[in-house]
Amino acid sequence: MPHVVSGDARIYWRSDGDENLPPLVLGNSIGTDFAVWDDVLPRLMRHFRVIRFDARGHGASDAPAGDYTLEQLGNDLDAVATAAGAESFDYAGVSLGGMVGMWYGINKPGRLRRLVLCNTSCQMDPKAWQTRIDTVRANGMQSIVDMAMGRFFTPEYVERNGIPYQRVRTTFLQTSATGYTGCCAAIRDMQVADDLHRITVPTLVVTGERDVSTPPAAGEFIAGRIPGATTRMLPAAHIAASEVPLQFCDTLIEFLTDPPVETEQDRYDYGMARRRQVLSPAYVDARNASITPFNRRFQAFITRYAWGEVWTSSRFEDTTRRIAVLSMMLALGRWEEFEMHVAAALRAGIEPAVIEETLVQAAIYAGVPAANTGFHLAGKVIEKHKQG
Repeated sequence: MPHVVSGDARIYWRSDGDENLPPLVLGNSIGTDFAVWDDVLPRLMRHFRVIRFDARGHGASDAPAGDYTLEQLGNDLDAVATAAGAESFDYAGVSLGGMVGMWYGINKPGRLRRLVLCNTSCQMDPKAWQTRIDTVRANGMQSIVDMAMGRFFTPEYVERNGIPYQRVRTTFLQTSATGYTGCCAAIRDMQVADDLHRITVPTLVVTGERDVSTPPAAGEFIAGRIPGATTRMLPAAHIAASEVPLQFCDTLIEFLTDPPVETEQDRYDYGMARRRQVLSPAYVDARNASITPFNRRFQAFITRYAWGEVWTSSRFEDTTRRIAVLSMMLALGRWEEFEMHVAAALRAGIEPAVIEETLVQAAIYAGVPAANTGFHLAGKVIEKHKQG
Protein backbone atom coordinates (compact mmCIF):
# COMPACT_ATOMS: atom_id res chain seq x y z
CA MET A 1 0.00 0.00 0.00
CA PRO A 2 1.36 3.48 -0.81
CA HIS A 3 2.14 5.62 2.21
CA VAL A 4 3.83 8.99 2.44
CA VAL A 5 5.54 10.21 5.58
CA SER A 6 4.17 13.52 6.84
CA GLY A 7 5.65 14.74 10.10
CA ASP A 8 5.21 11.95 12.64
CA ALA A 9 2.72 9.88 10.63
CA ARG A 10 2.51 7.71 7.55
CA ILE A 11 -0.49 8.75 5.47
CA TYR A 12 -2.15 6.17 3.24
CA TRP A 13 -3.21 7.29 -0.22
CA ARG A 14 -4.03 5.93 -3.65
CA SER A 15 -4.64 7.23 -7.14
CA ASP A 16 -7.33 5.91 -9.48
CA GLY A 17 -7.97 6.66 -13.13
CA ASP A 18 -6.29 7.99 -16.22
CA GLU A 19 -3.17 9.94 -15.31
CA ASN A 20 -3.79 12.22 -18.29
CA LEU A 21 -6.95 13.57 -16.66
CA PRO A 22 -6.90 16.54 -14.25
CA PRO A 23 -6.09 15.49 -10.67
CA LEU A 24 -8.82 15.76 -8.04
CA VAL A 25 -7.85 15.14 -4.42
CA LEU A 26 -10.61 14.08 -2.00
CA GLY A 27 -10.54 14.50 1.79
CA ASN A 28 -12.75 12.40 4.08
CA SER A 29 -14.83 13.39 7.09
CA ILE A 30 -14.00 12.51 10.67
CA GLY A 31 -14.98 8.93 11.46
CA THR A 32 -14.69 7.69 7.85
CA ASP A 33 -11.86 6.68 5.55
CA PHE A 34 -11.36 7.24 1.84
CA ALA A 35 -13.98 4.57 1.08
CA VAL A 36 -16.58 7.23 1.89
CA TRP A 37 -16.08 8.24 -1.76
CA ASP A 38 -16.70 4.75 -3.19
CA ASP A 39 -20.24 5.55 -4.35
CA VAL A 40 -19.04 8.42 -6.53
CA LEU A 41 -15.60 7.12 -7.55
CA PRO A 42 -16.56 5.39 -10.85
CA ARG A 43 -18.25 8.49 -12.19
CA LEU A 44 -15.59 10.92 -11.01
CA MET A 45 -12.98 8.77 -12.75
CA ARG A 46 -14.66 9.57 -16.08
CA HIS A 47 -13.55 13.17 -15.56
CA PHE A 48 -10.57 13.16 -13.19
CA ARG A 49 -7.58 11.28 -11.94
CA VAL A 50 -8.92 10.77 -8.42
CA ILE A 51 -6.49 10.86 -5.50
CA ARG A 52 -7.87 9.77 -2.13
CA PHE A 53 -6.21 9.50 1.25
CA ASP A 54 -7.09 8.50 4.78
CA ALA A 55 -6.95 11.46 7.12
CA ARG A 56 -4.41 11.16 9.90
CA GLY A 57 -5.77 8.81 12.56
CA HIS A 58 -8.18 7.11 10.17
CA GLY A 59 -8.18 4.02 7.95
CA ALA A 60 -4.71 2.79 7.03
CA SER A 61 -2.97 6.03 8.05
CA ASP A 62 -1.05 6.19 11.31
CA ALA A 63 -2.79 7.42 14.45
CA PRO A 64 -0.16 9.07 16.64
CA ALA A 65 -1.16 9.75 20.23
CA GLY A 66 -2.14 13.26 21.21
CA ASP A 67 -4.09 16.18 19.80
CA TYR A 68 -3.82 16.95 16.09
CA THR A 69 -4.00 20.36 14.43
CA LEU A 70 -5.44 21.57 11.13
CA GLU A 71 -1.90 22.54 10.19
CA GLN A 72 -0.78 18.92 10.54
CA LEU A 73 -3.76 17.71 8.52
CA GLY A 74 -3.12 20.35 5.87
CA ASN A 75 0.51 19.32 5.64
CA ASP A 76 -0.66 15.71 5.24
CA LEU A 77 -2.73 16.79 2.23
CA ASP A 78 0.30 18.57 0.78
CA ALA A 79 2.47 15.49 1.26
CA VAL A 80 -0.10 13.28 -0.50
CA ALA A 81 -0.36 15.65 -3.47
CA THR A 82 3.42 15.69 -3.76
CA ALA A 83 3.68 11.90 -3.54
CA ALA A 84 1.01 11.60 -6.24
CA GLY A 85 2.91 13.98 -8.52
CA ALA A 86 0.06 16.50 -8.60
CA GLU A 87 1.81 19.82 -9.12
CA SER A 88 -1.57 21.53 -9.18
CA PHE A 89 -4.92 19.99 -8.33
CA ASP A 90 -8.57 20.50 -7.48
CA TYR A 91 -9.60 19.59 -3.96
CA ALA A 92 -12.93 18.53 -2.48
CA GLY A 93 -13.31 17.74 1.20
CA VAL A 94 -16.31 16.84 3.32
CA SER A 95 -16.72 17.95 6.95
CA LEU A 96 -13.22 17.64 8.49
CA GLY A 97 -11.92 17.34 4.93
CA GLY A 98 -13.53 20.70 4.16
CA MET A 99 -11.86 22.26 7.19
CA VAL A 100 -8.53 20.96 5.89
CA GLY A 101 -9.39 22.49 2.53
CA MET A 102 -10.00 25.88 4.11
CA TRP A 103 -6.68 25.74 5.95
CA TYR A 104 -4.91 24.70 2.77
CA GLY A 105 -6.55 27.44 0.71
CA ILE A 106 -5.45 30.02 3.27
CA ASN A 107 -1.91 28.77 3.84
CA LYS A 108 -0.82 26.88 0.71
CA PRO A 109 -2.83 28.33 -2.18
CA GLY A 110 -0.12 27.97 -4.82
CA ARG A 111 -1.02 24.41 -5.83
CA LEU A 112 -4.80 24.68 -5.67
CA ARG A 113 -6.82 25.26 -8.84
CA ARG A 114 -10.34 25.03 -7.43
CA LEU A 115 -11.77 24.21 -4.02
CA VAL A 116 -15.00 22.45 -3.01
CA LEU A 117 -15.98 22.63 0.65
CA CYS A 118 -18.73 20.10 1.41
CA ASN A 119 -20.91 20.04 4.53
CA THR A 120 -18.42 21.81 6.70
CA SER A 121 -17.99 24.72 9.10
CA CYS A 122 -15.26 27.18 9.95
CA GLN A 123 -16.17 27.42 13.64
CA MET A 124 -17.72 24.88 16.02
CA ASP A 125 -18.44 24.68 19.73
CA PRO A 126 -15.17 23.73 21.48
CA LYS A 127 -17.00 22.46 24.58
CA ALA A 128 -19.10 20.04 22.52
CA TRP A 129 -16.00 18.62 20.87
CA GLN A 130 -14.20 18.29 24.20
CA THR A 131 -17.20 16.38 25.51
CA ARG A 132 -17.01 14.05 22.52
CA ILE A 133 -13.27 13.53 23.11
CA ASP A 134 -13.89 12.64 26.76
CA THR A 135 -16.73 10.25 25.85
CA VAL A 136 -14.71 8.34 23.25
CA ARG A 137 -11.62 8.15 25.44
CA ALA A 138 -13.72 6.72 28.26
CA ASN A 139 -16.10 4.45 26.36
CA GLY A 140 -14.80 3.89 22.82
CA MET A 141 -16.29 4.46 19.39
CA GLN A 142 -19.32 2.26 20.12
CA SER A 143 -20.55 4.86 22.61
CA ILE A 144 -21.21 7.48 19.91
CA VAL A 145 -21.83 5.47 16.73
CA ASP A 146 -25.62 5.86 16.72
CA MET A 147 -25.35 9.57 17.39
CA ALA A 148 -22.81 9.94 14.59
CA MET A 149 -24.88 7.98 12.06
CA GLY A 150 -27.92 10.08 12.96
CA ARG A 151 -25.92 13.19 12.11
CA PHE A 152 -24.26 11.74 9.01
CA PHE A 153 -27.54 10.68 7.37
CA THR A 154 -31.27 11.38 7.25
CA PRO A 155 -33.52 9.05 9.30
CA GLU A 156 -34.92 7.51 6.09
CA TYR A 157 -31.43 6.63 4.86
CA VAL A 158 -30.52 5.06 8.21
CA GLU A 159 -33.78 3.08 8.26
CA ARG A 160 -33.11 1.63 4.79
CA ASN A 161 -29.89 0.15 6.21
CA GLY A 162 -28.39 -0.27 2.73
CA ILE A 163 -24.91 -1.54 1.99
CA PRO A 164 -23.35 1.97 1.65
CA TYR A 165 -24.76 2.87 5.09
CA GLN A 166 -23.51 -0.37 6.63
CA ARG A 167 -20.05 0.27 5.19
CA VAL A 168 -19.86 3.76 6.71
CA ARG A 169 -21.10 2.51 10.09
CA THR A 170 -18.62 -0.36 10.15
CA THR A 171 -15.77 1.97 9.22
CA PHE A 172 -16.74 4.33 12.03
CA LEU A 173 -16.65 1.52 14.58
CA GLN A 174 -13.26 0.37 13.30
CA THR A 175 -11.72 3.84 13.47
CA SER A 176 -8.94 4.24 16.01
CA ALA A 177 -10.24 6.04 19.09
CA THR A 178 -6.83 7.67 19.39
CA GLY A 179 -6.97 8.92 15.83
CA TYR A 180 -10.59 10.01 16.10
CA THR A 181 -10.05 12.06 19.24
CA GLY A 182 -6.87 13.52 17.79
CA CYS A 183 -8.92 14.87 14.87
CA CYS A 184 -11.66 16.01 17.25
CA ALA A 185 -9.03 18.21 18.87
CA ALA A 186 -8.18 19.73 15.47
CA ILE A 187 -11.85 20.67 15.04
CA ARG A 188 -12.09 21.93 18.64
CA ASP A 189 -9.08 24.21 18.17
CA MET A 190 -9.85 25.33 14.58
CA GLN A 191 -9.05 28.97 13.83
CA VAL A 192 -9.78 29.75 10.18
CA ALA A 193 -12.86 31.98 10.17
CA ASP A 194 -10.96 35.28 10.27
CA ASP A 195 -8.70 34.29 7.38
CA LEU A 196 -11.24 32.99 4.86
CA HIS A 197 -10.86 36.18 2.81
CA ARG A 198 -7.35 34.98 1.94
CA ILE A 199 -8.74 32.11 -0.15
CA THR A 200 -8.48 33.34 -3.72
CA VAL A 201 -9.10 30.20 -5.79
CA PRO A 202 -12.58 29.56 -7.24
CA THR A 203 -14.56 28.00 -4.41
CA LEU A 204 -17.85 26.13 -4.17
CA VAL A 205 -19.52 25.52 -0.82
CA VAL A 206 -21.89 22.53 -0.80
CA THR A 207 -24.48 22.23 1.98
CA GLY A 208 -27.17 19.72 2.93
CA GLU A 209 -30.66 20.99 3.56
CA ARG A 210 -31.07 18.37 6.35
CA ASP A 211 -27.54 18.57 7.74
CA VAL A 212 -27.71 19.08 11.52
CA SER A 213 -23.92 18.86 12.02
CA THR A 214 -23.01 21.73 9.70
CA PRO A 215 -26.34 23.34 8.70
CA PRO A 216 -26.74 25.38 5.50
CA ALA A 217 -26.17 28.57 7.50
CA ALA A 218 -22.63 27.39 8.29
CA GLY A 219 -21.91 27.01 4.59
CA GLU A 220 -23.45 30.38 3.78
CA PHE A 221 -21.21 31.95 6.42
CA ILE A 222 -18.13 30.45 4.78
CA ALA A 223 -19.19 31.45 1.26
CA GLY A 224 -19.88 34.99 2.40
CA ARG A 225 -16.27 35.39 3.51
CA ILE A 226 -14.48 33.81 0.54
CA PRO A 227 -14.31 36.24 -2.41
CA GLY A 228 -16.45 35.01 -5.29
CA ALA A 229 -17.50 31.76 -3.60
CA THR A 230 -20.76 30.15 -4.68
CA THR A 231 -23.07 27.75 -2.84
CA ARG A 232 -25.17 24.72 -3.73
CA MET A 233 -27.59 22.98 -1.37
CA LEU A 234 -28.38 19.28 -1.81
CA PRO A 235 -31.35 17.30 -0.41
CA ALA A 236 -29.26 15.32 2.04
CA ALA A 237 -27.77 15.32 5.52
CA HIS A 238 -24.01 15.39 6.22
CA ILE A 239 -22.55 12.75 3.87
CA ALA A 240 -24.18 13.73 0.59
CA ALA A 241 -21.80 11.65 -1.55
CA SER A 242 -23.40 8.52 -0.07
CA GLU A 243 -26.98 9.75 0.21
CA VAL A 244 -27.42 11.54 -3.14
CA PRO A 245 -24.38 10.44 -5.19
CA LEU A 246 -25.79 11.45 -8.57
CA GLN A 247 -26.64 15.00 -7.49
CA PHE A 248 -23.36 15.27 -5.60
CA CYS A 249 -21.40 14.29 -8.71
CA ASP A 250 -23.45 16.62 -10.90
CA THR A 251 -22.47 19.45 -8.58
CA LEU A 252 -18.74 18.66 -8.50
CA ILE A 253 -18.44 17.96 -12.21
CA GLU A 254 -20.30 21.12 -13.22
CA PHE A 255 -18.04 23.25 -11.02
CA LEU A 256 -14.72 21.55 -11.67
CA THR A 257 -14.83 20.81 -15.40
CA ASP A 258 -14.72 23.10 -18.38
CA PRO A 259 -17.57 22.60 -20.87
CA PRO A 260 -16.36 20.17 -23.56
CA VAL A 261 -18.76 21.61 -26.11
CA GLU A 262 -18.96 25.21 -27.30
CA THR A 263 -19.91 24.79 -30.96
CA GLU A 264 -21.90 22.27 -32.98
CA GLN A 265 -18.63 21.04 -34.47
CA ASP A 266 -17.34 20.45 -30.94
CA ARG A 267 -20.46 18.44 -30.19
CA TYR A 268 -19.99 16.37 -33.34
CA ASP A 269 -16.31 15.69 -32.58
CA TYR A 270 -17.10 14.85 -28.96
CA GLY A 271 -19.90 12.53 -30.05
CA MET A 272 -17.79 10.82 -32.71
CA ALA A 273 -15.03 10.09 -30.18
CA ARG A 274 -17.57 8.60 -27.78
CA ARG A 275 -19.28 6.61 -30.53
CA ARG A 276 -15.97 5.06 -31.54
CA GLN A 277 -15.24 4.23 -27.90
CA VAL A 278 -18.60 2.52 -27.33
CA LEU A 279 -19.10 0.73 -30.66
CA SER A 280 -15.42 0.21 -31.66
CA PRO A 281 -13.45 2.21 -34.24
CA ALA A 282 -13.73 -0.51 -36.90
CA TYR A 283 -17.52 -0.62 -36.70
CA VAL A 284 -17.89 3.16 -36.80
CA ASP A 285 -15.42 3.51 -39.67
CA ALA A 286 -17.43 0.97 -41.66
CA ARG A 287 -20.68 2.82 -40.98
CA ASN A 288 -19.15 6.17 -41.86
CA ALA A 289 -17.91 4.72 -45.16
CA SER A 290 -21.53 3.98 -46.09
CA ILE A 291 -22.76 7.55 -45.54
CA THR A 292 -24.44 9.02 -48.61
CA PRO A 293 -25.50 12.54 -49.53
CA PHE A 294 -29.05 11.41 -48.75
CA ASN A 295 -28.40 10.37 -45.12
CA ARG A 296 -25.39 12.58 -44.29
CA ARG A 297 -27.35 15.20 -42.33
CA PHE A 298 -29.22 12.51 -40.37
CA GLN A 299 -25.98 10.69 -39.46
CA ALA A 300 -24.43 13.96 -38.29
CA PHE A 301 -27.53 14.63 -36.18
CA ILE A 302 -27.27 11.20 -34.53
CA THR A 303 -23.59 11.73 -33.80
CA ARG A 304 -24.17 15.16 -32.27
CA TYR A 305 -27.05 14.26 -30.01
CA ALA A 306 -27.24 10.49 -29.39
CA TRP A 307 -23.49 10.30 -28.92
CA GLY A 308 -22.51 13.91 -28.19
CA GLU A 309 -25.10 14.35 -25.42
CA VAL A 310 -26.70 11.12 -24.20
CA TRP A 311 -23.80 8.67 -24.37
CA THR A 312 -21.29 11.25 -23.17
CA SER A 313 -23.23 11.87 -19.95
CA SER A 314 -21.48 10.22 -17.02
CA ARG A 315 -24.67 9.91 -14.95
CA PHE A 316 -24.93 6.24 -15.93
CA GLU A 317 -22.01 3.85 -15.98
CA ASP A 318 -21.55 2.34 -19.43
CA THR A 319 -22.84 -1.08 -18.38
CA THR A 320 -26.04 0.44 -17.00
CA ARG A 321 -26.59 2.45 -20.17
CA ARG A 322 -25.98 -0.62 -22.35
CA ILE A 323 -28.54 -2.59 -20.33
CA ALA A 324 -31.08 0.19 -20.76
CA VAL A 325 -30.51 0.31 -24.53
CA LEU A 326 -30.75 -3.46 -24.92
CA SER A 327 -33.97 -3.53 -22.91
CA MET A 328 -35.56 -0.76 -24.97
CA MET A 329 -34.49 -2.23 -28.29
CA LEU A 330 -35.94 -5.60 -27.26
CA ALA A 331 -39.22 -4.10 -26.04
CA LEU A 332 -39.61 -2.14 -29.29
CA GLY A 333 -38.49 -4.99 -31.52
CA ARG A 334 -35.64 -2.97 -33.02
CA TRP A 335 -33.65 -6.11 -33.71
CA GLU A 336 -30.92 -4.66 -35.94
CA GLU A 337 -30.03 -2.13 -33.24
CA PHE A 338 -30.36 -4.85 -30.59
CA GLU A 339 -27.80 -7.07 -32.32
CA MET A 340 -25.46 -4.13 -32.89
CA HIS A 341 -25.49 -3.23 -29.18
CA VAL A 342 -25.05 -6.85 -28.08
CA ALA A 343 -21.94 -7.05 -30.25
CA ALA A 344 -20.68 -3.68 -28.99
CA ALA A 345 -21.19 -4.79 -25.37
CA LEU A 346 -19.20 -7.97 -25.95
CA ARG A 347 -16.37 -6.04 -27.61
CA ALA A 348 -16.28 -3.77 -24.57
CA GLY A 349 -15.78 -6.76 -22.28
CA ILE A 350 -19.34 -7.06 -20.94
CA GLU A 351 -19.90 -10.64 -19.77
CA PRO A 352 -22.59 -12.65 -21.57
CA ALA A 353 -24.12 -13.25 -18.13
CA VAL A 354 -25.01 -9.54 -17.97
CA ILE A 355 -26.85 -9.84 -21.28
CA GLU A 356 -28.57 -13.00 -20.05
CA GLU A 357 -29.75 -11.26 -16.88
CA THR A 358 -31.06 -8.34 -18.95
CA LEU A 359 -33.08 -10.68 -21.15
CA VAL A 360 -34.49 -12.64 -18.19
CA GLN A 361 -35.75 -9.42 -16.64
CA ALA A 362 -37.08 -8.28 -20.03
CA ALA A 363 -39.15 -11.48 -20.17
CA ILE A 364 -41.10 -10.23 -17.15
CA TYR A 365 -41.58 -6.63 -18.26
CA ALA A 366 -41.55 -6.85 -22.08
CA GLY A 367 -42.97 -10.34 -22.59
CA VAL A 368 -41.66 -13.86 -23.10
CA PRO A 369 -41.93 -13.84 -26.94
CA ALA A 370 -39.75 -10.73 -27.21
CA ALA A 371 -37.23 -12.17 -24.74
CA ASN A 372 -37.22 -15.44 -26.67
CA THR A 373 -36.26 -13.60 -29.86
CA GLY A 374 -33.66 -11.65 -27.89
CA PHE A 375 -32.08 -14.85 -26.57
CA HIS A 376 -31.99 -16.30 -30.08
CA LEU A 377 -30.33 -13.27 -31.65
CA ALA A 378 -27.98 -12.56 -28.75
CA GLY A 379 -26.93 -16.21 -28.70
CA LYS A 380 -25.85 -16.01 -32.33
CA VAL A 381 -23.91 -12.79 -31.69
CA ILE A 382 -22.21 -14.35 -28.64
CA GLU A 383 -21.14 -17.44 -30.62
CA LYS A 384 -19.78 -15.28 -33.41
CA HIS A 385 -17.86 -13.20 -30.86
CA LYS A 386 -16.33 -16.36 -29.34
CA GLN A 387 -15.11 -17.43 -32.76
CA GLY A 388 -13.40 -14.09 -33.29
